[in-house]
Amino acid sequence: MEFHRFFFYASIILSISVYLFPIMANSMGINYGQIADNLPLPEDVVPIVKSIGATKVKLYDADPKVLKAFANTGVEFIVGLGNEYLDKMRDPAKAQAWVKQNVQSHLPATKITCIFVGNEVLTFNDTSLSNSLLPAMQSVHTALVNLGLDKQVTVTTAHSLSILETSYPPSSGAFREDLVDCLSETLSFHQKTGSPFLINAYPFFAYKGNPKQVPLDFVLFQPNQGVIDPATNLHYDNMLYAQIDAVYNALASLGYKKLAVHISETGWPSKGDEDEVGATADNAKKYNGNLIKLMSKKTGTPMRPNSDLNIYVFALFNENMKPGPTSERNYGLFKPDGTPAYSLGISSTSNVAGSNTTTGGTNGKPLSPIPTPPSTPTSSSTGYLSISPATERYEFAGTVLLTALILTKMLLW
Repeated sequence: MEFHRFFFYASIILSISVYLFPIMANSMGINYGQIADNLPLPEDVVPIVKSIGATKVKLYDADPKVLKAFANTGVEFIVGLGNEYLDKMRDPAKAQAWVKQNVQSHLPATKITCIFVGNEVLTFNDTSLSNSLLPAMQSVHTALVNLGLDKQVTVTTAHSLSILETSYPPSSGAFREDLVDCLSETLSFHQKTGSPFLINAYPFFAYKGNPKQVPLDFVLFQPNQGVIDPATNLHYDNMLYAQIDAVYNALASLGYKKLAVHISETGWPSKGDEDEVGATADNAKKYNGNLIKLMSKKTGTPMRPNSDLNIYVFALFNENMKPGPTSERNYGLFKPDGTPAYSLGISSTSNVAGSNTTTGGTNGKPLSPIPTPPSTPTSSSTGYLSISPATERYEFAGTVLLTALILTKMLLW
């Protein structure tokens, strides 16, 4: 039985390495969600992760089976502490017990480098959660210090792009006024401890909300005319880079210009409901394939051309038990049986938007989605389902009206 299983996955990986990922991204990150009842065993996931050239994995919990399976592989891990743990983690003793059991016990064999405490907490509009966020992060960090692990493991949290009040143009990126005080305290923590700022960014939702006005090529990293930020004269030929630079500017406006930004989630669904325009295998292939090409070039955004992007693609597998629209269960690069959900077609690196990003260009107007204060999300709150990605993703469908107006002007220019 074990031999047949090994042979099955070995044959899959051999075909994947030739057919799906002929060019592999350096320092590629991948989100490994497990809201499903039909996924491969963790030990069978190791070669799948390696087949795509991923060197970093982000978990939404600290699953011991996964962490043990990846021992001595050299793959770096970000482990998650769900939103339901925030209040408990305010207690230093409980935080230290959690770190001992879920982090220290796996070191150094498994290379855990970061713990993210809570997912998109500030956009839940839940004061009990938001008030617990920083104290929980501080307690977990203190536990690492006490255990002598703070030099190798950092503490952070992941944010939805909805923490931005404005992102047009990228040079005017700013955080929501109602979140500035809370964010400022968190940012101070990042600066003092040297931990990265994590943001979840999904251009898919801007396109889904206004498919007739948002240029598809712009969101899929396909060749296009692009747009110019009039304040900086920087040229943008894809939406994700514009989103990232809007975050950089928002951070700079609060005095944190040098803070590292990592994209903890981004991806494109290969299938969706009838009203989920753009959720197709072909678009997913273009988005993720072109993104991986750009990551392999190790170039940054127009504003930070020399900064490593540190992007975690969402996600490794399709997850059949995720709530929400059909797209939520179809973000995976792989099907549960370990076969590719689609071919990424990355056998060459030509004709990819972002590969030759420069300043200057034709007169145009910059583009990026304009997040607005979200409504209360309707996500699961049991286990690590509460830290499930996309708890705030649904809001984007109704938040790009301003983007549409901008795009209309751009298209008529």
